[in-house]
Amino acid sequence: MIYTKTGDKGTTSLVGGTRVQKCDDRVEAYGTVDELNSYIGLVAELAQPLSDKYYSELKRIQSELFTVQTLLATEDPQWISKLPQLPDNAVPDLEKSIDEMTTELPQNKAFIIAGGSVISAHTHVARTICRRAERCCVLLNNSQPIDEQLLKYINRLSDYLFVLSRMFLKLENKNEHYWQSSK
Repeated sequence: MIYTKTGDKGTTSLVGGTRVQKCDDRVEAYGTVDELNSYIGLVAELAQPLSDKYYSELKRIQSELFTVQTLLATEDPQWISKLPQLPDNAVPDLEKSIDEMTTELPQNKAFIIAGGSVISAHTHVARTICRRAERCCVLLNNSQPIDEQLLKYINRLSDYLFVLSRMFLKLENKNEHYWQSSK
């Protein structure tokens, strides 16, 4: 059954059974990561015809984000230790991919305006959702400490998505658009 009716009054259960309001900082954090994960799924499907490599990377990232969501949905340290964790290479893998893409891209001259192609624009939206997820995680961390590796991963993922949006333009042979000050 898809509906349980247990959330009809605005509460939900965390991993371990604790009930909290659906507007709880923890729910906001893992819910925003869920939104990010869904949006990355859209970007991955748009990427598949362009690049098997980036499609595969995005699918791996989606799996890692499920781990992040699960960890954020868990407040009890006893439960956290029993759950899957982000792989040790999660952040280094993002950094490696960023570095590889950066060597193929022109030097960033100015602020880049999101767009240039449909997939690049969607990747920028994913990046901004990632930044919001990061803000939610930092807010949660202020009152309920979360794993430092998780915060680092979300921060690095937004960098990855920025560079990936640029790489998609290169793969499509389209131009970046730069912000021009109105001065």
